[in-house]
Amino acid sequence: MSAPRASRARWLPLAAFGVILALLAAGVWLSRNPDRDALPSPLIGKPAPAFRLPVLGAPDQLVTQDDLRGAPYLLNVWGSWCPGCREEHAVVNAFAGTGRVRVVGFNWKDEPDDATRWLAQFGNPYDLVLADYDGKAAIDWGIYGAPETFLVDGDGTILWKHVGPMTEATIREQLMPHVERLEAL
Repeated sequence: MSAPRASRARWLPLAAFGVILALLAAGVWLSRNPDRDALPSPLIGKPAPAFRLPVLGAPDQLVTQDDLRGAPYLLNVWGSWCPGCREEHAVVNAFAGTGRVRVVGFNWKDEPDDATRWLAQFGNPYDLVLADYDGKAAIDWGIYGAPETFLVDGDGTILWKHVGPMTEATIREQLMPHVERLEAL
């Protein structure tokens, strides 16, 4: 009776190794899945959250969500401390240069001097930069990292959200169909 138990005991480490290997393979496969960043947002189709934020460099000038109504805008969440923001910045600059939709910056948890210096160094694609120094407004938007980007229509309804750095492909394949529908209205 002890021989079969000993035989089974020899296979136990191999079986455990096989399970670990399968889990690692599944993790690698999931990390290559292009839909992993397509996180659903409960805000899509709903009004943009209320906020009252200062303009970067003009702390006495406060802007609310109602001030942005009337024309669609792309709200781009960024920070000077954010490597992904630097990665996507040229893409945001290029999109802003098309003039198809105004681009509003949402500077998140940043020091004003750092943010201003960063824009001077890399270019300022934003029509307006809102400053959420303490990160409280970001909570209502469901922001949990930077960069994140939202498309909001002229009535203040959130149409689209992207988590992570935007690429030319993101603009072309995901954002532009929404922009073209807005332009057709």
